Amino acid sequence: MISLFTQKEFEKAKAHHKLKCQCHYCNGEFFAKKNHIKMVLEKININLVKYCSKKCKNQSQKKKKIVKCKNCNKSFYKIPAEIKKSKSGNHFCSKSCAVTYNNKHKTHGTRRSKLEIYLEEQLLKLYPKINFHFNRKDTINSELDIYIPSFKLAFEINGIFHYEPIFGQEKFEKIQNNDKLKLISCCENKIDLHVINTSKHKYVIPKTSQKYLNIIKNIIDKHPSCI
Repeated sequence: MISLFTQKEFEKAKAHHKLKCQCHYCNGEFFAKKNHIKMVLEKININLVKYCSKKCKNQSQKKKKIVKCKNCNKSFYKIPAEIKKSKSGNHFCSKSCAVTYNNKHKTHGTRRSKLEIYLEEQLLKLYPKINFHFNRKDTINSELDIYIPSFKLAFEINGIFHYEPIFGQEKFEKIQNNDKLKLISCCENKIDLHVINTSKHKYVIPKTSQKYLNIIKNIIDKHPSCI
């Protein structure tokens, strides 16, 4: 709000009296009620006394540039300063869209089973507002298949290689040792780790994969942060 009245004039005026202000867009003078001005000063509604007319308000919006949400393709306005902040050049209409897009376009964790890929796709659809980390090593310096930082909750999707020496005893012992170290690291970092045995799983189709998704879903839904 740009005021053109004095403090004395403001104090003398009654709630319904009008005081002179200046339009943020055309710089023209207009009058606004004291009770509206008071709401701006008290930060109840900082945009209440800003423009002299709807026309000026609409014109001011044109100073903003129209951008498209990278995730949902929705068009929305953004001021130049906010556009410059985006180093990647991607724009999102909401935090939910930003989280969903970023989770879908991770560049790490490419050595993954079809089941893990299926679970990621389904979890992103079921929980668009939750920030998932898939196959990342930055939390415990060892890869976690699924990790929810805000919940301190992790899941390991362990196939048959974790339970039988498919590629020889030496490789099998390394895998088992790594699993033990991963469990210890999670305990030290107070991460609730759930290991899901998928050694009997052979074909990645919704019918056979749903039970593993349900296990994860039930654990997430019962977590205090999700209730």
